[in-house]
Amino acid sequence: MIKKEEKLVIGLMSGTSADGIDACLVRIKPDFSFDFITGEVFEYTKNIKNLIFKAFSQKLSLKELCQLNFILGECFAEAVAKLLLKAKFDKENIDLIGSHGQTIYHYPIKDCIDGYNSKSTLQIGEPSIIAKRTGITTIADFRPADIAVGGQGAPLVCFADDKIFFSPTKNRVIQNIGGFSNATVISPSCQPFAFDNGPGNVLINYFTEKFFYKEFDKDGEIANQGTIDENWLNLLMQDEYYFLPPPKTTGREYFSQKYAENMLKSAPQNTYDIIATVSDLTAKTIYKSYIDFIYPQIQTVDEIILGGGGAYNKFIVARLKKYFGKTTEIKTHEDFGISNKFKEAIAFAMLAYAAYYDVPNNIPSCTGANKATVMGKIIKP
Repeated sequence: MIKKEEKLVIGLMSGTSADGIDACLVRIKPDFSFDFITGEVFEYTKNIKNLIFKAFSQKLSLKELCQLNFILGECFAEAVAKLLLKAKFDKENIDLIGSHGQTIYHYPIKDCIDGYNSKSTLQIGEPSIIAKRTGITTIADFRPADIAVGGQGAPLVCFADDKIFFSPTKNRVIQNIGGFSNATVISPSCQPFAFDNGPGNVLINYFTEKFFYKEFDKDGEIANQGTIDENWLNLLMQDEYYFLPPPKTTGREYFSQKYAENMLKSAPQNTYDIIATVSDLTAKTIYKSYIDFIYPQIQTVDEIILGGGGAYNKFIVARLKKYFGKTTEIKTHEDFGISNKFKEAIAFAMLAYAAYYDVPNNIPSCTGANKATVMGKIIKP
């Protein structure tokens, strides 16, 4: 094994909300500690964002999907250029890029076609374009390697969570609320484990755009003007996904536009109440998942560390505090000096660093894989 050295690594992340590319520059050390140098958000144009959402709804032709893969590669490369300009670094100083790409479809279900396993995932944003445009070795397409050894290809950020947040004295849950909410349990009493709780912001964003013509409910302001419809909430809580045991992951393939429209058949008439109730659904499904799947393993949770866009939603945070009470302290990544916005980009920089040095970077107890493996395809410039 090559002796690890300190590296300057760029992490690139575009999540299920597809609001743009989060790019960060970090200095990673051999023990996986790191210094965050700077971050930048590259916003997609309206046309490109529309194409991404067209892909989510499976209305994109094969030609358009092929083109979008390369277009997003150009976008990721442009995000790198903007980040370097902001950081005042030359590309020659950068050792690696770790790119998550843009998830278009994720099918972690064990299924077969003519005896062949069809469990699969698809992230686009052509890494060869990134490497050739930037002149920097690019490591990308991490998830398929975990699926190839029996995992779900997710969650992957738990590798970074374990490195960053482990405490010998505290039970911590790293709770991300992005398009979907996912939890990583970091405890001195058990192996890390992780799973997707359910929809994070994806349903809130859909209804906020549908009824209020806004991309998201900033600070939970719309939800705070509504009243939670308990009957509708209880009905929504009966979805089978919330009862499935980990390891489990989900995505837009399940909590789709069609799913959202079906929800409205039993929804209250007041649109503010819809946003309030769906926002509470995010909080309550998180709490339910702790009751069902986390507390039986570690009994108590000392700290919940929130990240993702949902960490800024005051309504969701208030509901979580109500559900968990005073025995569990709710913090954010920023309490640990880490930007809520760039945490996942940092994670993919760390995954790339591990892959470069041939260090297994999945956690089987989180993904359900049958062994540890090195994820990521290395593309030379």
